[in-house]
Amino acid sequence: MDKCILIVDDESRMRKLIKDFLATKGYNILEAEDGEKALQVFEENSEKISLILLDVMMPKLDGWSVLRQIRQTSKVPIIMLTARGEEQDELFGFELGVDEYISKPFSPKILVARVEAILKRTQGNSKEVKDYGGIEIDKDGRTVTVDGKVLELSLREYELLVYLVENENIALSRDKILNNVWNYDYYGDSRTIDSHIKKIRHKLGKRGKYIKTMRGVGYKFEVK
Repeated sequence: MDKCILIVDDESRMRKLIKDFLATKGYNILEAEDGEKALQVFEENSEKISLILLDVMMPKLDGWSVLRQIRQTSKVPIIMLTARGEEQDELFGFELGVDEYISKPFSPKILVARVEAILKRTQGNSKEVKDYGGIEIDKDGRTVTVDGKVLELSLREYELLVYLVENENIALSRDKILNNVWNYDYYGDSRTIDSHIKKIRHKLGKRGKYIKTMRGVGYKFEVK
């Protein structure tokens, strides 16, 4: 396995703990002790970094600032490491393009499991491109194209859209969406989904209307 992971945390003990567990799984590891260093390391190695573990509270430049800058040029999966499990923080992070949260303290085994799950999802396993009313989805390349233009979607936005289109004409409850798209490891509320839907609709432009709001239930993808 030659996948490379960037660990960004100002605590050297935390970096070593994470590094030791991931290294046993065969991952190549890069490290940064603050936000400024993280951006420098990412810029120099952006082609080979498959995932970033990013601490929120850091000197010089915090995790949010690093996240914002990276999202301007890259869709690389980012897991935020946070000591604060506040709901507003998480909603704010999802708005910025966070793919996953892990609250400290955490089990290293759980961390490794989540890293592997995200990397597995981002690899893609289907060669075909499917068209849903002018929305073309290439699961191999993990891209969504509308009118010849590739949309800039975060990993979570992409997975949510794929889940909706693959269940075309089916009303999906918010709970069902949380369970299938966010999996077992997210215990937030449905506003997270609403926030993501709003962004996806905006990015789809006129085709955003295909995502219908089912009052009191959730959402449905319907091409009409």
